[in-house]
Amino acid sequence: MASGAASPRSPPAAKKRAVVVAGDGDDSDVFDRLPDDIVLVVLSRLAANAASPADVASAALTCRRFRELAAHPAVLSRASAAAVAVRWGAWSEAAHRFLRRCAAAGSLHACYFLGMVRFYCLGSRATGAALLGRAAGGGHAPALYALAVVQFNGSGGGKADKDARAGVALCARAAWLGHTPALRELGHWLQDGYGARRDAPAGRRLLLHAAAREHLSWKKHNHGHHDGSAAEDAVSRFMVAWWDSHRAKAAARGCLPGEHGDGEHDGGEDLRLCSHARCGRRETRRHEFRRCSVCGAASYCSRACQALDWKRAHRAQCAAARWLAAAAAADGVAH
Repeated sequence: MASGAASPRSPPAAKKRAVVVAGDGDDSDVFDRLPDDIVLVVLSRLAANAASPADVASAALTCRRFRELAAHPAVLSRASAAAVAVRWGAWSEAAHRFLRRCAAAGSLHACYFLGMVRFYCLGSRATGAALLGRAAGGGHAPALYALAVVQFNGSGGGKADKDARAGVALCARAAWLGHTPALRELGHWLQDGYGARRDAPAGRRLLLHAAAREHLSWKKHNHGHHDGSAAEDAVSRFMVAWWDSHRAKAAARGCLPGEHGDGEHDGGEDLRLCSHARCGRRETRRHEFRRCSVCGAASYCSRACQALDWKRAHRAQCAAARWLAAAAAADGVAH
């Protein structure tokens, strides 16, 4: 082929160069030319599908413009349950501020998570209950159930503040939304006739429905699907780690539970955690939670937690406690 002949690949190459130089000399990034509305839509989708708070933080750190737009209420209001699921190890003032901003923007998941942390961990009962009420008003099932537990126990108040009927109403609303713990709780209360007219057959049906939903939820979780229980699991893990850390710090200082390093008490030395290891709720006053009627060693914030812990561990523990009590009684008689 002659040296002056044109190569058959010359036209595509010329076309490629034309694409590269197109733009009238504008070398700015493509995102700089996008309208804010489009970027907000992209960031909102990211927040709604985020698998962790780090996903939102990483997008905000991309550039100054993203950092400003990621803090927009339109983005924060769409934050998913996983996006606000702050781990205890990552808890800081910045994390607290992020949750406050999401809650103020209208994220129901943030209202629930921060409400539980404030009510049970930080001791801010009023603001915690208000956040839970805001989430429950938006139809957030775990928040409805959390308020039901507060009503059943009279948490944050006195024994006279218990309101079983209000608790059953909240629990029924959460159960209607398909919340498994609420279904289980309502089934037990219908069987016992607490807060509602006793209806043992209806209670058994609800318990069977709860067991079926729990099995399906476990299968979906193993296949990568997540339901609304993710928010509840995340805040329970946070509260369990919170109280474990507090016990470890108290033990390192040589303090009794509920005692500070200066010898003063915070009033929590006689307050018990729910014995269900995955719950994390702590009493807000002495003898708030119901205790096992047989051994008296376990305390539970709800009938649902009691039923779960019975299957998980307490069946064996309670049997051992009963055997030891019987042996001690027999030894006392013998002497």
